[in-house]
Amino acid sequence: MITEKAYAKINLGLDIVGRRDDGYHLVRMLMQSIDLYDVISMEPTEEQGIILDDSSDIPMTENLIYKAARLMYDIYGVRIGSGLRISYEKHIPMAAGMAGGSSDAAAVLRGMNRLFNLNLSNERIAELGVMIGADVPYCIYGGTALSEGIGEVLTQLPDLPETVILVAKPPIQVSTPEAYRDYDSLKAVPHPDIDEQVDAIYEYMTGISSVDRSQSDKAAACISRIAASQGNVLEFVTEPKHYQITELKQCMTDSGALGAMMSGSGPTVFGIFTAMDKAEIAAERIRAAFGEEYFVKVTKTIGQTK
Repeated sequence: MITEKAYAKINLGLDIVGRRDDGYHLVRMLMQSIDLYDVISMEPTEEQGIILDDSSDIPMTENLIYKAARLMYDIYGVRIGSGLRISYEKHIPMAAGMAGGSSDAAAVLRGMNRLFNLNLSNERIAELGVMIGADVPYCIYGGTALSEGIGEVLTQLPDLPETVILVAKPPIQVSTPEAYRDYDSLKAVPHPDIDEQVDAIYEYMTGISSVDRSQSDKAAACISRIAASQGNVLEFVTEPKHYQITELKQCMTDSGALGAMMSGSGPTVFGIFTAMDKAEIAAERIRAAFGEEYFVKVTKTIGQTK
C-alpha cells in the first residue's frame, strides 16, 4: 500500500480575462497550497477493477478519485493488470473552493504512477490531469503558481514565505458553473493586480529592495504586497447571495488579518495573518460567533509537492 497527501489550495488572486468559443473561461490566478490535506491510500487487489472505499453521497462516476483511477486504467491498463483498492481520509471540506476533489484526483494519478512503476513524468501526469479537471494539473505540483488558460497553463513560482492562513467555510454550497455563468452577466468589476503579486514574490526571492532589510522584513513586505493586491472577481457574484462570506471577511480583518478573501467560487474565506496567535484568536472568535457548523482551521502555506 502507498499513500499520497492531497493538499488544499487557496487563490491569492483570481481574475477572469476572457472566454473561449466553447464556453470555458480564461483565467489568471495566483494559486497557493496550504497545510490542509486529504490522505489517499492505494493498494493492488486480486479483485478486478477499481474498488473505492467511499462513504460519500457522490455517485461513483462523478467522483474525481474514481475518474482519475479509471483514466489511468483506460490508458495504461495493460501494464497495471490487476485490481486496485482506494480508500481516503477526507479533511478538506467538500465544495469549498479549495480544490479538494481536484487534489484527490491528482494524488491518485501520482500514486498509481508510483504503485505500478509507470515512470511517468509530472508533465505527463499533468497532461492526464487536465482531462479530469482544470485545477488538477496545478494540484500535481502544488506550491505557488500562476495559473492561466482554463487553469492548465502553469508557471511555477518561487515558494511564498511561510505564511499563517486562517480558513473558514460556512455550511452552504456554491455551484462553480453557476458562479461563472453569473459572472458573464456583470457589466464591469475591479480586477486584482496579479502581476503585482507575482512581482512581489520574485523580488522577495531575488532580494531586490531599495533599502537593506533583514530576510524577515523582506518576507513581511512580500506578504503585505500580496495581501494589498489580492482580489477575486467571483466574489462579485457569490458574496451578494451569501451574507456569511461578508461576515467572515469582516471578522477576519477586524481580528488583524492583512487581507481576507473568498477562495475560488466559494464559499470558503481565508485570512492572511502575520502571527499564529493572532490567527488562533480570530478562529476562536469565528467559532464563538458562528457555531460548530462552520469549518475553521488555522494553517500555513507550503511549498511545491516533492
